[in-house]
Amino acid sequence: MKTIALRFSDGFATSDGTIIEHQKQIELNGYVWYGKLGSRVSDKVCKQILENKKPRVLLIHSGKMARYWAYIDKIIKETPPLCDIPEYYRNQNEKFNTWFRVYDIKEADRNIMSSCRVVSSGTPLSVASKSSMSPYFIIEYDEGGSNDD
Repeated sequence: MKTIALRFSDGFATSDGTIIEHQKQIELNGYVWYGKLGSRVSDKVCKQILENKKPRVLLIHSGKMARYWAYIDKIIKETPPLCDIPEYYRNQNEKFNTWFRVYDIKEADRNIMSSCRVVSSGTPLSVASKSSMSPYFIIEYDEGGSNDD
C-alpha cells in the first residue's frame, strides 16, 4: 500500500488535542476534513492513496509516540465547508492546501514507523522522520500480518 505520513502537533488545537477534536466532528457528521499545512500533495499521490483497498493516511504526532491511521474517502485541494472542519482551525483554513475527508481514526500499531518505508529513499520511516523536517513522507506499507487493517 502506498500512502503518506503526515506530521501534526497540537499547536492549533484546543486542550483536547487534534485527534480528539477531529473525532468529535466525526461523531457529529460521520466525517471530518483534516487539513495538511504547506505544500499540496500531488494529484498523482492523491490518486495512488485513493486506489488502495482502504484508503488512509498515517498521522504522526510530532515529539510524541502517538501514531494514528486516518481512514479517508476523498481528497480535495480547495477549502471544504467550514462547518465540516474542527472549529479551532476554521479561521486559519487558508494555510491548508490539501484536505482529506476522514471517516474514522484509529491508533496505529506501536511499531508502525518501522513497518513503513519512505518511497524516495527506501529508508524506514522511523529513521527518515528523525533526520528530516519534512511535514510529510510518501510511504509504502506492507499490510500483511498487521493489526492495522
